[in-house]
Amino acid sequence: MRVMNTPALPHRSTPPVTFGDHLRHWRRRRRFSQMDLAHVAEVSARHLSCVETGRASPSREMVLRLVERLDVPLRERNDWLVAAGFAPMYRARPLDDPEMASARDAVQRILDCHAPWPALAMDRHWNLVMHNRLVPLLIAGAAPELLQGQVNVLRLSLHPQGLAPRIANLRQWREHLFERLRQQIRATGDAALMALLKELQAFPDVSGTQAVALPGEHPGVLMPFQFQTEHGALQLVSTTTVFGSPVDITLQELALETFFPADEASARLLRALAAQG
Repeated sequence: MRVMNTPALPHRSTPPVTFGDHLRHWRRRRRFSQMDLAHVAEVSARHLSCVETGRASPSREMVLRLVERLDVPLRERNDWLVAAGFAPMYRARPLDDPEMASARDAVQRILDCHAPWPALAMDRHWNLVMHNRLVPLLIAGAAPELLQGQVNVLRLSLHPQGLAPRIANLRQWREHLFERLRQQIRATGDAALMALLKELQAFPDVSGTQAVALPGEHPGVLMPFQFQTEHGALQLVSTTTVFGSPVDITLQELALETFFPADEASARLLRALAAQG
């Protein structure tokens, strides 16, 4: 994975309050000048400046155009609308809400159909919300406290009492996860993700073996996950899927992580584990 050389943004001591605050915060986060944003949003730079400084109020259409051009997450788009004097547009219902039953069932079918390969769904903070029957077989043996309550996938993966001792290419996998987390932080500015990254970076390095290169591996494109089970070693690769055009905040923030065997031996082992489960 290519690391982006993006300079750190200054720490923001107070959250955005006015519409101008939201606009200025996200414009700077996305590295737009007022002139650049005015061009892509097809508004005059003078009017955009007046909106940002509070001397003019945006229309609802302009609010939606600006959040689209700045790729603002749905959760924050509601804040923009409220700050501009409009009703929020996007709902945020938990997955166990009765109105989310069809979406929840669809996600579970996707995960189940991926068997005998492992698949799971996570929220925006990497908390496990759904999985197929292979996942419990692979995480069994982790410290019980890491599997109780809300299970954080990153904490479970990298904790020395979690899966970390069984990840053969732990150093490589750690840096891969850290960079994914950094990219997410750059995109969202989420304080909870910043705290999670700091926590994970403080975990001791329990790497015991060197990573083994996979045949045909392309650094930055294909990241192996080399995992030891009591039945043998697994060589896996993973993909992440998100919903393309959700109108619900919960669905927009949901990510599906699906793993595939990288060799025939791993495929046979996963099929055998699935048969036992």
